[in-house]
Amino acid sequence: METIYKRVLIKISGEALAGDKHTGFDFAFVSQVCETVKTCTELGVQVGIVIGGGNFWRGVKDGAGKVERVSADRMGMLATAMNCLAVCDVFRQLGADARIMTAVDIQGVGERYDTRRSIEYLEQGSVVLFACGTGHPFFSTDTAAALRAAEIGADAILLAKNIDGVYSDDPRSNPEAVKFDQISYDEVLARRLAVMDSTATSLAMDNGIPVIVFALAEPDNIRRVLCGEKIGTTVR
Repeated sequence: METIYKRVLIKISGEALAGDKHTGFDFAFVSQVCETVKTCTELGVQVGIVIGGGNFWRGVKDGAGKVERVSADRMGMLATAMNCLAVCDVFRQLGADARIMTAVDIQGVGERYDTRRSIEYLEQGSVVLFACGTGHPFFSTDTAAALRAAEIGADAILLAKNIDGVYSDDPRSNPEAVKFDQISYDEVLARRLAVMDSTATSLAMDNGIPVIVFALAEPDNIRRVLCGEKIGTTVR
């Protein structure tokens, strides 16, 4: 089976890992996601992953008015580390090699992020999980995904979300919202569409990295995207 990408960065929302529980982990679902990613690595695709922390803590959104912004964002970084630890263990139980690279020093959680080491692990067939965002407050895990994708030379960013693509408006509140098959970075920014935050979108645009937005509800969508099936929305 041929794939159209050699190296990708998959951004997975923390909420997606929680399933219907909306918090914590739905390990049956996490296992499906990891099994699909393992299948993709067996096809020869090199996979890096950034996971959000929303199943535990949504940074400033959860801390607004209660926790200072810098502290709230650092709590979000710790939430991503928790997610990476859990997902890394699931990969290993499935027989896949997985490594955690952290943007801040957390002894016992993973190695301090290093671009060259990350690429070496990818080339060896390991799944590399990038924890703790960029390591700085005021930057989202979307921005971390775009940054790591640029650093490792990813061919594409796969944005696995709870929605099946990019729409002209929120389809949950506006049944007339139109789904795009393809859209430009400029239009995403001009229309303020909720794909990634503006910093992440600009970073992807400046580095010419296409972003494919699709629903993670069916984990096999990851393989389908890598094999060139036209699902979700492509931002380029």
